[in-house]
Amino acid sequence: MPVTRRDLLKVGAGAAAAALAGTETAAAASAAGRFDLAAPAGQLIWKKALYDETVLQSFAFDNAHGHIYLAQLKNGSGSAAAGDLCVTKLSLAGSVLGHMYLKGFGHGVQIGVEPSGSSAYLWTETDAVGDGAGNAWGRRLARFKFVNGQTLTPSSAALTKYTLISGATSTTCAIDPSTNRLIMRCRVGGQARFVAYSLAAVKAGTAKKLYDVAQPSGLGVFQGYTAYGNYLYLLDGTAYSGSNPAPGNTYLTCVDLRTGAKVQRSLSQAGKSLDYREPEGMAIQIVSGRPRLCLGLASGAAGARKASIFYKSTLI
Repeated sequence: MPVTRRDLLKVGAGAAAAALAGTETAAAASAAGRFDLAAPAGQLIWKKALYDETVLQSFAFDNAHGHIYLAQLKNGSGSAAAGDLCVTKLSLAGSVLGHMYLKGFGHGVQIGVEPSGSSAYLWTETDAVGDGAGNAWGRRLARFKFVNGQTLTPSSAALTKYTLISGATSTTCAIDPSTNRLIMRCRVGGQARFVAYSLAAVKAGTAKKLYDVAQPSGLGVFQGYTAYGNYLYLLDGTAYSGSNPAPGNTYLTCVDLRTGAKVQRSLSQAGKSLDYREPEGMAIQIVSGRPRLCLGLASGAAGARKASIFYKSTLI
């Protein structure tokens, strides 16, 4: 049947109502399904040098502008204890485009990126506190604009800070670009938890928990996380060693954010030919509207570490 002007008006009104009333629901629907952790991995970047020569800790994508931001400990023997970080900005081909130093922020286990206009805002931990064992961990979250060459401290005016759970420690975050949710990992009463919020609500100061689940048992050394839709993805493992030879002990785990149930766990052999090969960080990349679940791997000798990123794109 022919489409009338009234039909078009109805469609337009319905679309407007959906945009106003169901933004997050629509976003979650567009992120239906979960990644198959047992599917083969593709390679995005291979053994790229970062601004400082330390191990990659985590990374996140600016999917709007085609950049990768990677967190690492700042060069220097005292950086871990002080919580001093370096953030390197890379092109998708792995070329260094800039850097920042974040002094007294934390360990950099995970970061988030929020594109805004022609700029990018980073979300990290801040207000680091030493653990007495040579490392420091953030207690709050911070949002700030990436400015090449700038050094920030927790007292810098450029920061906006957020305390989402009173008394929480070891706070880090990731951003799901499919739903615009901020996922915070923290410790509450000694228990590692993942709490999901609307990113817009966090910025507005009206954040309410959407999901709150405990980190599942049975993981190795925790190394990073991200989220896509209703699923959380975790990375654990350690570098190659005499007791951990190739293909290593790097595992990916999928958790249902709605229930906290462990859905899938799979050994990853991505980049198994790398020397050292320590798993470090996860993030979601969007390519031509399709998602990729990415994991980072550090390689190379101490003082000359390199970063590699692999991805899985099969959804089930």
